Amino acid sequence: MIEAEWWEYDSLEELADAVGGDVGFIVESAVDARGASLIALPGGTTGPVIFPRLVSQQLPWKKVTVIPTDDRLVPMDDERSNVRAIAKAFLPAGARVIPIATEIPDYKLAGNSADARLQDLPWPPDLVWLGMGKDGHTASIFAGPDLQEALDAPKARRAIGVMPEPMPVDAPVPRVTLTRASILSARTILITVTGDEKRAVLEQAIADGQSSKVAIGRVLSEVDQPIDIHWCP
Repeated sequence: MIEAEWWEYDSLEELADAVGGDVGFIVESAVDARGASLIALPGGTTGPVIFPRLVSQQLPWKKVTVIPTDDRLVPMDDERSNVRAIAKAFLPAGARVIPIATEIPDYKLAGNSADARLQDLPWPPDLVWLGMGKDGHTASIFAGPDLQEALDAPKARRAIGVMPEPMPVDAPVPRVTLTRASILSARTILITVTGDEKRAVLEQAIADGQSSKVAIGRVLSEVDQPIDIHWCP
């Protein structure tokens, strides 16, 4: 049974303030406890709206490492790059930002490169913050030929390359993504979603669990800790 607590807000601005405060608390607590913090942040549209709220806090950013939960295999200066938005927000604050995507043409080899890069970081992350698409994908764990590999990768495997099928219209490119095991290893898992349509998809995915027809339900079916879901219309 997936244990999830929903937090509801009237606007994206209210959600951004609340999530920014929660993430700031996670970062401060990690630095106090271990002297450093590692957080994984989403791409999409909601995350970049919240990032400025987070960066505006007086946090020990020089002790924080930020990675994307996933990325598109595009150049870092491409507007479709997730790490581009993360770097734009967090590098000026002094955080360390680690890209996981490369311009290696073979997406499987790109996944191996992403995994090798993440193996050099202290694990587990203090936070994995997930978004969700209308099709129920999360990070870049999509329906397609690589879904099962992303779900069943061993615990030591932190990232893989994936080819969504069908390709998303807005970014028809292969991806690299954290695996289910690496997502679920996080000390805290937080989800942000907006709109009634996505809420309905996520509620059904949680109810269906392991038998879910969408990726996020399959990912969360193995979670062994409570998760917070932040939603606004």
